[in-house]
This record gives sequence, C-alpha cells and structure tokens, in this order.
Amino acid sequence: MVAEIICVGTELLLGDILNSNSQFLAKELASLGIAHYYQTVVGDNPERIKKVLEIAIGRSQLLLFTGGLGPTPDDLTVQTIADFFGVPLIENPEIIADIEQKFAQRGRTMTPSNRKQALIPEGADILPNRTGSAPGIIWQPVANVTVMTFPGVPAEMHLMWQEVAVPYLRNAGWCSATIYSRTLKFWGITESALAEKVDSFLNLTNPTVAPYANHGEVKLRISARAESEAAAKNLIGPIEQQLLQIAGLDCYGADTDTLASTVGKLLLLAGETLSVAESCTGGGLGAMLTGVAGSSRYFLGGIISYDDRVKEALLNVSPQDLAEFGAVSHQVAKQMAAGVRDRLNTDWGLSITGIAGPGGGTDAKPVGLVYIGLAGPSGELESWECRFGEGRGRDWIRNLSICTALDRLRRNLLLKNT
Repeated sequence: MVAEIICVGTELLLGDILNSNSQFLAKELASLGIAHYYQTVVGDNPERIKKVLEIAIGRSQLLLFTGGLGPTPDDLTVQTIADFFGVPLIENPEIIADIEQKFAQRGRTMTPSNRKQALIPEGADILPNRTGSAPGIIWQPVANVTVMTFPGVPAEMHLMWQEVAVPYLRNAGWCSATIYSRTLKFWGITESALAEKVDSFLNLTNPTVAPYANHGEVKLRISARAESEAAAKNLIGPIEQQLLQIAGLDCYGADTDTLASTVGKLLLLAGETLSVAESCTGGGLGAMLTGVAGSSRYFLGGIISYDDRVKEALLNVSPQDLAEFGAVSHQVAKQMAAGVRDRLNTDWGLSITGIAGPGGGTDAKPVGLVYIGLAGPSGELESWECRFGEGRGRDWIRNLSICTALDRLRRNLLLKNT
C-alpha cells in the first residue's frame, strides 16, 4: 500500500510559505514503514484539486491532504473532495460545539463563517483538532482508498498526526514494517570526495547509503527497513561503524548534532572555555554557539571588531600589521584570536576576518577571502586561509566562515585530547 502527500494552498505555489508539512509527513511515513512515492502541491482551485485526486487514486491508497480547512472562501479542500466522489456535506453538531467552546475559552464568539468547518462528507469520521478550530476527516470514499485531511498550520497538523492518525494507521494494518534512518554529518570534505571514499557502500539494498550536500555540509543517510526500529538499528550499526572509520575527522556528528553542539561537548569534556572575535560575520559565530542550550558553561563571550579601531583597542591588533597586511590576513586573524582569548581570559580564542561582499574585493583579495585564527591554551597560534568565492552571496560566505571556524576548533580539540 502506498501513501501520497497532497498539500493545498496557493501561498505554497507562490513561495510565500515554506512547505514544511510535506517534509514532516514524509519522515513520519518512513518511520512507520509506509511506502511513499509522490508529493503534490496544488493551489486553492477546485478543478485542479480534482485533477490531482484523479491521478492520485490511480496510484496511491492513502491520500494525506494538508491545508484548505479554514473558514474563508478559498478553503475548499473538504468540499472539493466530497464533490469529486459525489458525496454530500453534512454539518456535524459535535464540531459546532467544539468550535464554540474554543471560541468561548478565548473570550470570543464563533463567527458564522466557522460553521463551514463543521461540514464533512457523509460517512466520514472526524479527525479531531485539539488546538485549532479546523478538524480533519478520515474517510474511505471508495474501496482501497483512505483520505485524511489536516489543517495547514504545522503545530496543529503534527499533533493531529501523532494523536489520531498514527494510532489509526497502526490499527488498520498500514504499518507492517519500519524504515529507520541515521544521518552522518561531515564538514571539510566535498560530496564527490566523500562519495568516492564510500563508493562500495552506495549500492547496498538494506541498509541503503545515500550522500547529499546542503549549505557546505555533506551528509550520509543510512536507512534500513525492518520489522521494528530496534531491528533496523541493528542493521545500520555495523555499516555506520565502517563509514566512521573511513571518514575519520571529517565526520563531526549525526542526526541532530551541529558543529556548534559538537564543539560544545568537546569543550565540556576538556573542561575548557572559548571566546570569539568576529569581523565579517558580525556576531554570527557567537549566535551559533549560544544557540546551543547550556553553552554558558564553556562560551564566555565575544567581540565584534568590525572596524580596525576596535581590533586595535580591544584585541591588541598591531596598527603596523593592519597597515602592512590589511585586516584580512593571517597576521590579523592570529592577533584577533589571541587578543580575545587574553581579553576574556578563556582557554581558546577563535577569530574570523574576511570579505563577505558583494563589494570590497580586489584582485589580490577577492570577495570570499576569509582568514580564521585560533589561539589555544598552550600558547599555540594558527590561522587558515579560505577562498569561498562570491557566486552565492554574502550570507553564504558568512555561514561557511562560521562553520569552517567551528570545524577548525573541533579538529584541534579532538587532536589535543587524543
């Protein structure tokens, strides 16, 4: 049996809203072991929704709709589905009572337009919405086809899925197996280079191994299908260990790990502290570090030295070196790292200085040229030159700079403590 995700909303087609619902449902279907081959996004247009339905029922048995359940005239999902199957809509008094109660709890009165949300196809069951006003439906309009509808609001949809849809699918026998995935994360190696290293694993059938890249990060997704999550993990385990041995230091973590969280764990393990000095990233490195809960145990703070006068006054960068080598240089990156380490009295100082563009570059120092400095607890002082190019813009360069700086610190922490 095959599931299909159908997301309704003109705003999705226009790009005004990120379609996170399809990603959520795709992951959930995989975890339940339900096959899923197609996703469709369609605007708030009855004829086009019907066309999508016509195609979907020919290839899928579980149709998961999101969006179009609200009270406004362009919310047409349930009405259109009922029209397609030639079934009348019936006002459900339970839904009316539920909506009235929710409005009353908020000190409001239900508007006449909300009665529309109580209309469901004759013979359909209610898919309750505990937090919002728009319920969904669970309906089998014809043999071998089950329709579920969810509101487009992600928080509401997630709760309805977990509380009602998943138990229903399990009881109905949809979940005959589990697909479990483990994602290994890499920095400092390209997708093609990693794929060459692990080439012999890319043709496996169960588990499967697939590489992909995003925003400079490379990932290997290991997926296994088994009768339970525990059995799937047992299949994945030996493959993961072999991949980690091949990858070495290039792998920084897995699943929900980030470079910042990995660095934090290593600093805690070593009982050491960190401070940062930033120029072109303007506080982004500090923001990424403090995005990790509990980072105050190892991250003391940072200095945004955007202007050279701040580099001189607060980080003790040599005016002569600034004049001779420029702010974007090995010499200045090292002095920034050492300066912030000494100024904030931390074990490690990490710095970034570069040209993020779009202007400011020269032939000698083009946009995308970045220097990273690192000062360690034993007096070690290093710097690295990075050339990220200008093709993908300012934010791209800044993000690569931040992640590469964290990766350099990560590698040094690992080598120091092994």
